[in-house]
Amino acid sequence: MTEELLINVTPQETRVATVENGMLTEIWIERAQKIGRVGTIFQGTVKRVLPGMEAAFVDIGLEKAAFLHVSDVQAANANQAEPSIARLLHEGQTLAVQVTKDPLGTKGARVTSKLTVPSRYLVMMPYEDNIGVSVRIDNEAERERLRSNIELLRGESKSNGYIVRTAAEGAETEALQADMEYLAKAWKGVQERRKSSKPGAVIFRDLPLVQRMMRDLNRGNIERIRIDSRETYAQCVTFCNEYVPELETCLEHYPGERPIFDLHGVEDEIDKALNKRVSLKSGGHLVIDQTESMTTIDVNTGGFVGKHNLEETIFKTNLEAAQAIARQLRLRNLGGIIIIDFIDMTILEHRRQVLRALEKALERDHARTQVNEVSPLGLVEMTRKRTRESLEQVLCSECSVCDGRGMQKTLETVGFEIAREIIRQVRQFDIVSVTVLASSEIVEWFTEERSDDLAELQDFAGVPIRLQAEQYYTREHYDVVLQ
Repeated sequence: MTEELLINVTPQETRVATVENGMLTEIWIERAQKIGRVGTIFQGTVKRVLPGMEAAFVDIGLEKAAFLHVSDVQAANANQAEPSIARLLHEGQTLAVQVTKDPLGTKGARVTSKLTVPSRYLVMMPYEDNIGVSVRIDNEAERERLRSNIELLRGESKSNGYIVRTAAEGAETEALQADMEYLAKAWKGVQERRKSSKPGAVIFRDLPLVQRMMRDLNRGNIERIRIDSRETYAQCVTFCNEYVPELETCLEHYPGERPIFDLHGVEDEIDKALNKRVSLKSGGHLVIDQTESMTTIDVNTGGFVGKHNLEETIFKTNLEAAQAIARQLRLRNLGGIIIIDFIDMTILEHRRQVLRALEKALERDHARTQVNEVSPLGLVEMTRKRTRESLEQVLCSECSVCDGRGMQKTLETVGFEIAREIIRQVRQFDIVSVTVLASSEIVEWFTEERSDDLAELQDFAGVPIRLQAEQYYTREHYDVVLQ
């Protein structure tokens, strides 16, 4: 399994695509005006304590207060059994909290006061004393070696706990020690900023998206990392040279005129991932419905009739669907409760094989998943850890035309698409000017909200850009006319 990373950088957003054997499997999007906050530590203020829910709402300076459950509160007495939220927190109290889930839909962020600081090989848990090893390291001898090394390196004080990350497999003792020293300095900085920071202030922020990807990659499978920004490429070379030298040879600046996401059809795959229907090679298809509470996936045979009998048709369609579902979960970043309605199978062994195929395909998923047995109704219930917004939530918003019953791309998403299309055309053709025909709301977004970005785009393209509002164009409908 070879892996390639394609990194597209513009002033407004950074996009990272993971391609496995020529197929897009995951996409990360970080926009300058909406950077993910998972891992960020804030100086928070307790706004409300809810004894009935054993939880509290904490103001961390965002639009919505963050949710803190009693199980995520660092108690002064670690041995206290089932502590009450009212005994641990009070309104107006200041405490440092770390975001574990970004705000999703109508919900605020989920936070914890059990702080952690990550590095390449380790995650430090300042208020704990235990040592954990990633379950993805399955060699028992290696797990014991790593645990013993960390125990030896931290000495008798046991002032901090650690989680050994998957990347630490095979790491030398010296490298682990360097990581621990780096974490000690980082935690000291957090403590110093806590003393002087006002409520709502950020006192620790994880690395930017691209560097974070470099740190957390499964480096054994990476073949190459292509970056279309010369500045970001230079930053990655410096970062890799200091922290992950084995990745430096994989880095490659991509100067091509063809947009980097046109390679392997990434742009087309992103568009397909916003559709409910996913076609299968056999002729069957999936229907994926994402709601705030859960995601449902329905498997249909479609036009696939098989060669022998109906049971064979159903079995082969379900096997193919299991592979496709695992990929779609990663690509769309679907999390929470997921209900899969496979086509009913009468043969018990077929059910087992389909379930095993799904579990096997999910092994490549970086997010933690849990799959239950097939229910009497033929449904598979599973969960996938959700820490950030799904692809649809990042790129789309509720449709105002149908009163919230459907989704449409946000103004920002369409605007960035237009900008990329202009750059694509300018690189390919010798033109004098560009006229963009679009809906009035897109034209207003460019001229009123993003006039600076429009000017920057015009300078970058080197030609004048004219915007023309078309009365009958919908938000997602636009044309780029070259002159």
